[in-house]
Amino acid sequence: MNPLFTSKTEAEAWFVDKFGTGETFDATLREIHLWEMPVLLLYINGLVDGQTITTLLTEMQDADRGDEASHHSGEKLLSYFPYHAVEQPKSRDEFLTSILSGLAGFVTEDGFTFLIDIRSYPGRQPEEPDNEKVIRGSRDGFTENILQNTTLIRRRLRTPELRFEMHKVSAVGKTDVAISYIKGAVNEDILDGIRKRMDEIETDGLTMTDKSLEEFLFKQRFNPMPFVRYTERPDICAAHLLEGHIALVVDTSPSAILVPTTIFDHMQHAEEYRQAPFIGTFVRMIRMAGAIFSLLLLPFWYLLATNTQHIPQFLHYIGPDDPGAVPLFVQLLLADLGIEVLRMAAIHTPTPMTTAMGLVAAVVIGQVAIDVGLFTPEVVLYVSVSAILTFSIPSYELSITTKIFRIALLIAAAAAGAPGFFIMLAVLFYYLSSMKPLNVPYLWPALPFFPKAMLRVILRQPVTKDTPRPFITHSPSRNRMP
Repeated sequence: MNPLFTSKTEAEAWFVDKFGTGETFDATLREIHLWEMPVLLLYINGLVDGQTITTLLTEMQDADRGDEASHHSGEKLLSYFPYHAVEQPKSRDEFLTSILSGLAGFVTEDGFTFLIDIRSYPGRQPEEPDNEKVIRGSRDGFTENILQNTTLIRRRLRTPELRFEMHKVSAVGKTDVAISYIKGAVNEDILDGIRKRMDEIETDGLTMTDKSLEEFLFKQRFNPMPFVRYTERPDICAAHLLEGHIALVVDTSPSAILVPTTIFDHMQHAEEYRQAPFIGTFVRMIRMAGAIFSLLLLPFWYLLATNTQHIPQFLHYIGPDDPGAVPLFVQLLLADLGIEVLRMAAIHTPTPMTTAMGLVAAVVIGQVAIDVGLFTPEVVLYVSVSAILTFSIPSYELSITTKIFRIALLIAAAAAGAPGFFIMLAVLFYYLSSMKPLNVPYLWPALPFFPKAMLRVILRQPVTKDTPRPFITHSPSRNRMP
């Protein structure tokens, strides 16, 4: 390979031109000796492992071990370099990007360059995600380090068919994105589509990492439904890879993107597979019922409370005896939005004050609101139950969307009564059935209806059963048993 520079002096001038002189403290340029050969060392302070590079350079000061290397060109020196992760850049842009990514660059007197991977990104150690906790199971989760995340997946899938394709996305940020899949299980057409969409991304940086990537890949715009599934658990990611899904691991993000997915993928939780199949099925059915009731409970109760003549005798308790001065619709809307405000306040409240904030909101505000006549007790009850049911949805993105649809149904019921409620319900169903991210029906296997696949969605199947890979992945080999 031809040298990138004509000399070490030209490389030094190039580095100074890129970073300036004394303008940024972390861009480090040092002239050192590898055995008896003077070289230029370039790196970003804080992104490299100082102890490793110090050990390497100390060992290479012994001239007796490098006599032969010291009398040859820089390319010959590379074969004597005592480190496993050594590579040669193909261009100056690649050389610069690698240095900015945490690699250390060396330039010899004849302009030959090579890189060593001694990255040491600042970050936390793997720990259990707050959003996907399980009673039994592993307690490790993804971190903001892409190398740690790919390693956590590789640890669970010890197969040479597991691939991690590295891409650099955005012009300025140059964010590392790894496309992960199992060769032979993934559909090549879907994979090529992901590659093509990623290459077409034109932006200066992915500031919100995986979420920004999702919007560029799927052109989500103002669509409220989640097109992908996020997970912070490497075991969930590994399970989806075995099914033929594709995982997108973005550097600086503690979650992986899983595609393609349907609405039922957002309803599954790792706890279902940490229990016996019967228990897992029981938990799954309760969760699905909770999601349905979280959507329909408030608007349907409003219809019954405002049309008491249609209420059967055994449900005579439904509806407030005294609706109060504030219209019932306004009470429900204010209370439902108030719960959302309290949720946001809990996120932004410092941890030591969270309990106090919850007590003030539940005891003081709720009780006083009832006493002054702003809310009736039944409104507080049903809004609270709906909120609890919403929290039972594993996917945070889907739970927020469910709340938005619930408000839409409530407004339709208030505006046009029962016809408005059922018309809006039909509109939402048509909207969901028309969605096909990555050409996958969003309501599969309910629509189009696949009885066997739908049964596997409702019932948690035993792992000993020969369950084929999901049809939506279009895997070339649906048989999972070797």
